[in-house]
Amino acid sequence: MGTNPDEGVETVVRRLSPADLERVVALDARITGRRRDGYFEEKVKESLSRAGVEVSLAADTGPQFTGFLLAKVWRGEFGTTEPVAVLDTIGVHPDYRGRGVATALFEQLRTNLRALGISTMRTEVSWDALDLLRFFHHERFRPAARLCLEAEVLDPVLVERSERRAEAALR
Repeated sequence: MGTNPDEGVETVVRRLSPADLERVVALDARITGRRRDGYFEEKVKESLSRAGVEVSLAADTGPQFTGFLLAKVWRGEFGTTEPVAVLDTIGVHPDYRGRGVATALFEQLRTNLRALGISTMRTEVSWDALDLLRFFHHERFRPAARLCLEAEVLDPVLVERSERRAEAALR
């Protein structure tokens, strides 16, 4: 729990529930300018199906839904042997930013992760999302010792290579 310093209203962090889905979608749409119903339906469903692993959370400041975070626990992904928490998405109501909502969410997440014996948390963030990078820095995130790599599926060189191989296989 955290206290909103501007209003003296307590922020309560709790487990995300199925009833929160529309609030999550609406808050994210307010933040991003677009609705991502399918994305959040899948993420919330995945989160709630993992009985006993409470790592997706919601925050209420007074009666207002003020934030959420969606996370999951990976066990042995990408060659690691230790479990790691992965933060998928975090959202805080624009009117409540800078008032401790995200920090309260992270404090509860860390408590839950410690109880599960998980010592590492990872996420990805766009290089130019400076406010988010600043927040993650405040929460003691650091660059990981791993590189995140990506490749364009429609890269013309790779498409041409595949087409040449397919043609050669037909001969």
